[in-house]
Amino acid sequence: YNEYKSYLRCRAWIMFRVQVPDPDLPELERNHNFNFDLAVIGGGSGGLACAKEAVKFGAKVVVYDFVHPSPQNTTWGLGGTCLNVGCIPKKLMHSASIYGEVIEDAKRYGWATENKKHDWATLVENVQAHIKSQNWKLKIDLREKNVQYYNEYATFVDKNTIKSVNRRGQERTVTADKFVLAMGGRPNYPNIPGARDYAITSDDVFSLKYPPGKTLCVGASYISLECAGFLTGLGYDTTVMVRSILLRGFDRDCAEAVGRYMEDTGTRFLRPATVKNIECVKQPTDTTAPELKVFYELDGKEECEIFNTVLFAIGRTPLTDKINPEAIGLKYEKNGKVPVNDREQTNVPHVYAIGDIIDAPELTPLAIQVGRLLARRLYAGSSLLMDYVNVPTTVFTPLEYGSVGMSEATAIKKFGEDDIEVWHARHTPTEHTVRESPDLDKHNYVKLICVRSQKDKVVGFHYLGPNAGEITGGFAMGLIMGATKSDFDRLVGIHPTSSEVFTTLKITKRSGESIDVESC
Repeated sequence: YNEYKSYLRCRAWIMFRVQVPDPDLPELERNHNFNFDLAVIGGGSGGLACAKEAVKFGAKVVVYDFVHPSPQNTTWGLGGTCLNVGCIPKKLMHSASIYGEVIEDAKRYGWATENKKHDWATLVENVQAHIKSQNWKLKIDLREKNVQYYNEYATFVDKNTIKSVNRRGQERTVTADKFVLAMGGRPNYPNIPGARDYAITSDDVFSLKYPPGKTLCVGASYISLECAGFLTGLGYDTTVMVRSILLRGFDRDCAEAVGRYMEDTGTRFLRPATVKNIECVKQPTDTTAPELKVFYELDGKEECEIFNTVLFAIGRTPLTDKINPEAIGLKYEKNGKVPVNDREQTNVPHVYAIGDIIDAPELTPLAIQVGRLLARRLYAGSSLLMDYVNVPTTVFTPLEYGSVGMSEATAIKKFGEDDIEVWHARHTPTEHTVRESPDLDKHNYVKLICVRSQKDKVVGFHYLGPNAGEITGGFAMGLIMGATKSDFDRLVGIHPTSSEVFTTLKITKRSGESIDVESC
């Protein structure tokens, strides 16, 4: 609270500032009499980026954002999934888990680190304080940039009209020339007894009032594995329940290596398994988790076990059907995804869709870039389209996994097995060579997937190890520029680092030779 007061005092004058369009740009020509040039439904990363970019070119913009509480009554502020219940709190809690590992490793470096103990309440308090400060800054930013913001639930009335309702039930109607749909999605619950009554999702875990205790994470998605990873790292007895394969859509070698590392570091896996029913044995308090009896099927056998927390991460559904799309004839798939062309345009010509509601990687930086490019095309005469190929991503599991481009299976399907060359190696980060459990580094792995007929052009980059986001983000530029294996060979690596391994790859997968990297 004191941080917010200080922030307000220091920047009170901001409330009276507005962004003036660039005087060097031609004045925006209007051929309509609507209230706004652009209405954005959804105040997440993509929607806000699009809105703030559009006003630079003179557009009059309104943004709607409204969060319905989760089944466990969790809600949050402006900024969408990423800031409130996604990337940001996830990375912070992942970092908290990594710090626990560092404390253990520090002993081998001569540091006295006794009484290692983690306090869940302190972590949640500080994570939520950061998020709330960013919620406020986003509101200030919209005010500065002269973007009208309504914390209201918006639905279509007709092709150019929106009706919105605030938390007090007050209604507002506005009209706009164009619309951008950026509502994002919410986590799925299975249709089983007790799921919505007693289980949580990623909507809830980052603000959970009590320590989660013994936790069951249901799902093989990156969300499930990331949550299970940091909970194990924080000292909680954690189990992952998987129906089939881990990290569907990612490279198989790397996905399974992530799972093996998690098992070796204390996370239990149940596979193949599915939850059948959840019963509450003991209700939670403000400081203690409940006791939940979970009935599940494991490899064809009925099982039962007590957990304190059950977290479902079994996919997400776009909120497309919540905006009355029928009023404008908007087409969307059964899974909620909205079909768009290469300009993010829906079947309704003046309505566009971006972010998690379209069939594209569900990544915050991608949504931001798509939103900005769309605004420039609509109001600045740009013709630049989004390139959805070679978009880097990182899974922040205990063994971090970064990738750009194709998995090995995808590359083989596209180019044929004979035309694919896979260069790979295991590696041990120098900082891990004196750790107490060096055997864990057997899972650290790198892989380049190349097309032989295209001068060994690199079409897939995969890295398992520490600092995966930084390493992958740097090398992604090479794939965008069409780098080949020889380009990686010509690059002089920084010694001694994990990224250096990509510059010294000598072993192909087809050779069957050992992939253990020699020391310098």
